[in-house]
Amino acid sequence: MSQVPLTQPPPLDHLYFSSGTTRLMKHPCKKNMALYLGRQVFLTKNSFESSLLPFSIPTSMQVGIPEVTSAHFAGSVLLLVVNRKVYVYDYEANSWNASTGMQHPVSHISGDNCCYSGNSFCMDISNSVFAYLHGDQISQANIYFSNTRGYRFQKYAQERQAELVGSLGGIFYFYSLSQVGLLLVDQWKAMFSYSDHPLNRSFGLPFDYNGTLDVLIAPGQKGILIFWFEKSLLVSRNAGQLVNPVQVREGQHILYSSISEANITIHSVAANENELAVLTRENHLYYGSLGILSSSLIKFADQNIWSEEAVLMFTDVGMLEILTPLPDSIFPAFDFQKCPVNIQAILMDPQLQVDVCKVELLQGEFENKMYTIDMNSELELTALMIPRPSTSPVPLVMVSNPHSLGLQAVIYEDGYTYDGNTKHRLNISLRQQQHWGRADPNFTSSIKRPTISTITLDIANKEISCLDLKPLTALISVGCDLEKKIVIQNEISACYNGVLDPVALQDNYSYVIEREAYDPNFRGQKATEDLEVPYHYEKLGCPILVYYDTPWKPVVELWREGKFQEVVEAEYVLLEVNGLFTYTYSLTADMALCSSQPQNWTTIAKTAGDKGPFAWDRENYVSCHDPNNNAPLRWPEVPYHILGGPTENKVVFDQRNGIYIFFISIVDPYYSYCHLETTFSVYVYGAFPQPIFPPEITIVLLTGATLLSVWLAYMIPKLLYTEQGLRVKGFWVSLRRRCRKSCACVWARC
Repeated sequence: MSQVPLTQPPPLDHLYFSSGTTRLMKHPCKKNMALYLGRQVFLTKNSFESSLLPFSIPTSMQVGIPEVTSAHFAGSVLLLVVNRKVYVYDYEANSWNASTGMQHPVSHISGDNCCYSGNSFCMDISNSVFAYLHGDQISQANIYFSNTRGYRFQKYAQERQAELVGSLGGIFYFYSLSQVGLLLVDQWKAMFSYSDHPLNRSFGLPFDYNGTLDVLIAPGQKGILIFWFEKSLLVSRNAGQLVNPVQVREGQHILYSSISEANITIHSVAANENELAVLTRENHLYYGSLGILSSSLIKFADQNIWSEEAVLMFTDVGMLEILTPLPDSIFPAFDFQKCPVNIQAILMDPQLQVDVCKVELLQGEFENKMYTIDMNSELELTALMIPRPSTSPVPLVMVSNPHSLGLQAVIYEDGYTYDGNTKHRLNISLRQQQHWGRADPNFTSSIKRPTISTITLDIANKEISCLDLKPLTALISVGCDLEKKIVIQNEISACYNGVLDPVALQDNYSYVIEREAYDPNFRGQKATEDLEVPYHYEKLGCPILVYYDTPWKPVVELWREGKFQEVVEAEYVLLEVNGLFTYTYSLTADMALCSSQPQNWTTIAKTAGDKGPFAWDRENYVSCHDPNNNAPLRWPEVPYHILGGPTENKVVFDQRNGIYIFFISIVDPYYSYCHLETTFSVYVYGAFPQPIFPPEITIVLLTGATLLSVWLAYMIPKLLYTEQGLRVKGFWVSLRRRCRKSCACVWARC
């Protein structure tokens, strides 16, 4: 009997964390998933409820020294920097991959996660990752960026990076501000440099940089950053523009203006959307809220809770756990000792001198939702606040990106509760900052660039006891509304007028384009053979009926969620998808009053690269009426290819009947952030067949024949009375007599 060999597990390298202190990193969207970083590394999918083996990487990955210096959850994968290289662990498929595209060593990775499922813009946030070497000279730093969740990286360079002085403390994509921030460290001071207008012209305010600060991005895209080291704890609420130390309080009194003054040594820091907790080596536990105006900590009663391997983790609002891995004496797995901390119960201790929360209710239908504001759109939100009797709390509405999103808020009394408390209703209007007309252009971001912002409604100087009164937050995408589309009005169709049969169009209908009328390369050159085109009735429907001799342009309608919104008056362009060039435009560049040379399909095709012939859109369109367009108007007689907008330009068809299938693209960059495109069909009728001879020759022949007829009518009567004319006349009379005699003989014989 033969023995079946057992499958041996692949050899593994046990990972460990390089820092002397432990870290715990929770997945912002999957609350039960977390990564413990210490002398061993542990990955849990159930909040450390079950025993765990130390996290390991296959030896086949050839990592060398299995030392982890940085980690990040990017959607459904875990990224680890091991021995200065990035590795991707897909925890759903249990597979490892080495990242590609990096030619230099890296030590850290950074990114963010968006937890609004089903939104493509949100997925882009989770897919974006930076990798860099901490401490590099920033002017020469090799920074890499990935939009594939870390599988592939490419070199990244920020504008004016070569001019910056100092070492690289980190690079982060601050989605709440729609900026990439570079952290510059120089002579124990640090500041942020930003990537885009208007923040790219200056730096964030400098702050103390004592030791190597860890940077935590609080979940929720609110722009809250936490900087910490053993002797330092700082918080920023606006993506690093202002960074302030966290104060230590006792009741309403400030004991210490910073952690360094308190003379404590931080061991572990935990944060969620609104809360902050600190565990120190002195066996102290501190707790605070990430308030909308300020952040401070209070110290809980001393307990024997610290150990070298202990970490903090928030499990829910007001619920904290102190986790410590404990090895098993028999098995290689570890169990985690959990010490739960009920924050609300502790805050009830009168020795802490915590004031009672002044607000009973704060709610809004927009909480934890995502909205889109497209160009020229507006959003209305409402909220309800019920304060405690005899109190006057102040609600405060803030946006994380005031450079792109403006607001206006109105509060008013809206009745009473059954207990007699006053209900306060808050109406919030949101629109692009550029459209409020109240901000200086040097303050607003570029309106052409889509951005995002969060809106937060909270209570100013809210008591730390308001644990259940979470700030109301929503994510606002100032960008493309995916529910929008354009439709071409088709009130007069070729089927309705009996020119085409809809039944025939649906029965595998096709038509032929003559080789003289199209160019497959879209350059206006004649093709070498005719083209048979299948007609897709399901997509195109019945063609619009257009008379060839009447200048025409389509009526473009904007629809959203199946409802008509408006007729589009913005600028757009057309291109026949099969290369037909038997049409032109009614206006030239000069007639359209262009101040610079306008774009056309030929110039766009030259710069399109791999995008193909249909690359003209809102991102590469430059108006010839723009005063900042410096292209000189060298050819004023060229056809003007842009329809809509300020001109009355129209399409003029050649003398040819048949079907045209047009691609249409809205190119006005100020109409919508969306690429509004579609295809539609037109049937041109009424054109007579082209003549065999050129019209000039026909006119000459007709004129000559007419003149000859007139001349003969005049000359023949005169010639008949001359001697020669009489002989000719006698000849024809004699010939007539002979014919009559011959005909009579023939009839007589019959």
